Amino acid sequence: MIGRLSGVLLEKNPPQLLIDVQGVGYEVDVPMSTFYNLPHTGERVMLFTHLTVREDAHLLYGFGHAEERVVFRQLIKISGIGARMALAILSGMSIADLSQAVTRQEAGRLVKIPGIGKKTAERLLLELKGKLGADLGSVGGVAAVPDAQTDILNALIALGYSDKEALLALKTVPAGASVSDGIKQALKALSKG
Repeated sequence: MIGRLSGVLLEKNPPQLLIDVQGVGYEVDVPMSTFYNLPHTGERVMLFTHLTVREDAHLLYGFGHAEERVVFRQLIKISGIGARMALAILSGMSIADLSQAVTRQEAGRLVKIPGIGKKTAERLLLELKGKLGADLGSVGGVAAVPDAQTDILNALIALGYSDKEALLALKTVPAGASVSDGIKQALKALSKG
């Protein structure tokens, strides 16, 4: 599984990017929320990724921060919502707005996104209820998580914790903690919960 890419941004053709990672060019589809926060071509970029393997293709999706990837993964678990629709949802509204719409069960806000009808919006609200926490509503720009915290987050995910569990545990780790200390503290927090 490819969980993160860090390299030089070669091309930006919405919604697809081409990122050079040590001589290998990766094509990555991103939501517009990530696209708008990208640096200029020729500059370094770091994206959290989700790899989908199909019979006819390997597709890589990129996100400016881990919270977007968490929501993307929640969305694609829902019957009838594919990766393209999940990208459209993340492009059409912020995570905070989506979380608020789910909390308030406001299907009208989701219907405004191209490709989502009333029935799909209602299914989204039902499936996401209780799964989108308020902690996912505050997100920054691309690569908002410092490198040590990114490494801690990836280590927790590699150990089998869900993205949501790892993010919650990461909040208990002090900002200046080293990777090894951070992992120990996050595991302590996870064992208590």
